[in-house]
Amino acid sequence: MKFRYSIQAMTLALGLGAASIGAVHAQASDAPASAAPTGAVRLSPADQQFVLEASKSDATEIAASKVALKNSHDPHVRAFAQQMIADHTKLSHGMASLVSKKGFTPTPSQDSALVGKLQTLKGKEFDQAYVEQVGVEAHQRAVDLFQQESQSGTDSQLKAAAAHALPTIKHHLEMAQQLAGGMKDPS
Repeated sequence: MKFRYSIQAMTLALGLGAASIGAVHAQASDAPASAAPTGAVRLSPADQQFVLEASKSDATEIAASKVALKNSHDPHVRAFAQQMIADHTKLSHGMASLVSKKGFTPTPSQDSALVGKLQTLKGKEFDQAYVEQVGVEAHQRAVDLFQQESQSGTDSQLKAAAAHALPTIKHHLEMAQQLAGGMKDPS
């Protein structure tokens, strides 16, 4: 269970696009209270934003990592990408199950601009962009996002998931930083 939460945390943290934030505010403010199923716990706008960012993050991470399996020849980058696909697929299913019980069903959409950019790159140029943007930068944002949710989220289950995920997100950030450092150090 701890592993599932850690994957959820990492995934949620990766997708911090402005489009998802706008969509969350639109859904949170425009949806009538009756939109939630009878007896379902309704998520606050901030918790909905957290879930939407997580869903976008999962979709982006999976798509970008699939590109990595095609465009990278570095075995370390490919192993990292394979781990991200496995983790984010599990996270996506776990998050969908958790929030559907609360009457919230986000439709995951990837960051098409980032994935499109990565599709045009090959070899070392791809590896550097993937590790820096999908590995390091996204995980740094994820740590901040999950710390915030674990401290100020209003849904106790989402807060718990964020708190349990933080150590794993930090570990994934360390893995990405090591990959990035290895690319700069040709030894």
